[in-house]
Order: sequence, then structure tokens, then C-alpha cells
Amino acid sequence: MTKAKPHVIVTRKLPDPVETRMRELFRAELNLEDRALSQAELVEALKTVDVLVPTVTDRIDASMIAQAGDRLKLIANFGNGVDNIDIDAAYQRGITVTNTPNVLTEDTADMTMALMLAVPRRLVEGAVVLADGQPWSGWSPTWMLGHRIWGKRLGIVGMGRIGTAVARRAKAFGLSIHYHNRRPVNAKTEEELEATYWDSLDQMLARMDIISVNCPHTPATFHLLSRRRLKLIRPEAFIVNIARGEVIDEAALIECLESGSLAGAGLDVFEGEPTINPKLSKLAREGKAVILPHMGSATIEGRVEMGEKVIINIRTWMDGHKPPDRVLPTSV
Repeated sequence: MTKAKPHVIVTRKLPDPVETRMRELFRAELNLEDRALSQAELVEALKTVDVLVPTVTDRIDASMIAQAGDRLKLIANFGNGVDNIDIDAAYQRGITVTNTPNVLTEDTADMTMALMLAVPRRLVEGAVVLADGQPWSGWSPTWMLGHRIWGKRLGIVGMGRIGTAVARRAKAFGLSIHYHNRRPVNAKTEEELEATYWDSLDQMLARMDIISVNCPHTPATFHLLSRRRLKLIRPEAFIVNIARGEVIDEAALIECLESGSLAGAGLDVFEGEPTINPKLSKLAREGKAVILPHMGSATIEGRVEMGEKVIINIRTWMDGHKPPDRVLPTSV
């Protein structure tokens, strides 16, 4: 007897190869319009499905999980971060949560490096001049001057897979690698990168030319770069954030950029996404920030690999085994 296909709801449009495979393997409902589901629609989905495939923009809190139907046994998140899901509440209800780790490391590190170049070298400002058809009289020795990154000190906040990948790229660009982490990386990696470990984030921030935020968003890292810590950074320094907007106190960051106590910022993530603080947009127009619409992991290859991981997690669960990318509460 053929085993019944599980009922799966996918909350956003995924790459065509992923959606096609899901339709082949599961009784999958797709979101062809790519419209973000409302909270009420997410709750309705939780009540009726065997498997929910949300993305990082779908907030699934404890109150929503409490309304889930008895059939729901798996939340297969399409994304590495799971701060959008109440893991504890799901665990208590016997609902397995999975994610898609180790897929977007290189893509995210590439974009971090791109912002690290774009901000000091004023790449967006220069591109806008030509794209908007603004008058340009040709090359000049003093026009559109930026800052060299070769020989500067880079301070990486969070030396996990992505932070380490950023460090490898940055070292090739002649940057001196410094990092703050809960604990030092292994000696071989530290030697390879010629990296300096700082157990004090405050001390590291005060000495760097560029700060790269690469840690996940957790309760412990909410506003890790607080108003107090932002004031420790030298006024000649630049900050790049491609992790999560909540890691930086955005209001305080804006004040630092407006006052000139920071030289510039490259941001791919924001507090309160998709709403963007109009003050940040103004700073971008003034050349004090480069802001991107959460593009860090946006490659075709990466999205397809994420989808493949989601499918593997669902199929493993269907077979009665623990999915390879299961996420457990920190207390377990």
C-alpha cells in the first residue's frame, strides 16, 4: 500500500525546481503569488497541515503554535536562522523544527565583502552619478575620493562559519583580522588567518577600522552593538551588518552616522524589516550609508540548495527518522 503523501504548505514562492520536486513528493500547496501570509493565514495553515515550510519573514510565536492542529508534526524552515519560530513552544508540543544550515555561508560572505568595499570606496555614489545621467567632466585627482581598505584592521563580531569565510576573503584583500567570539576558534584556523582574538568586545571595537557583524540574532545578541558600544568605535571607522538588524541598536547607529561619529555603514538587514527607517534612506542618499534589501543570500544556487535541504528534512521525517537539520531548544 502506497504511503499517503503529507500535506505541506509553503508560505512563499520558491525556485521552480524546488517547487516541482515538492509537488512530486508531497501534497504541496504553493504560494505562486509570493504574497506574505497574514498571521491569521499562518494560524489556519498550522491547524490543517502535516508540515509547514515557512521562511525567515514568517513569525511563528508561542500563541500561534498553541493553536496548531494535532496533525502538525514538522516546521521545516526555509532559512538558516530560526529566530522567527518559538523553538521552545514547538518542542513542548512535540513539533520538530528544522532549518537549512551551511548553505549560504559563501554567498553571505561574498556580500559582506562587497559592502566592505562599497562603503569606503563610495561605489554606489559613483554608480549613481552615471546611472542618473548627472554631469561628469571626467577623471579628476580629487573627485569621489574614498578610503583604502588594504592594511586596515577588520573586527569580526561572530567568528562562526560566515565570519570565518569573511575573514578568509578579507585577508586576501590585505586586511588584518581581529575577532570577538564566545570562545577562540581552533588554533589551526587562527594561525591560517593570522587572526587576533579579543575576549572583550568593547576593547576590539575601539581599535578597528571596519566592523563586520556576522553573529546570529538571539536574546543574548539583541542590540549587542548598543548605543554605548557604538560610541566606542572610532569616527574614521565603518560598520557592515549582514547578519540581523536587531543585533545593532538602529536608532543609535543612525545618530552616529548623522553626527559623523561613524564614517559610514553598509547594511543588508534592518530592525523592523521590511519597513526601512526614512532616516537611513536619507543617509544613503547623502553617501553615508549603503543599504540593500536583504540580498546577502540571494543567489539562485543558494536558494535551490536551501530547498533541497528542506525536502531532505521532510523526507527523513516521513521515513520516521530524525531530520538531519533538526533545531532543538538551547535548554535541551
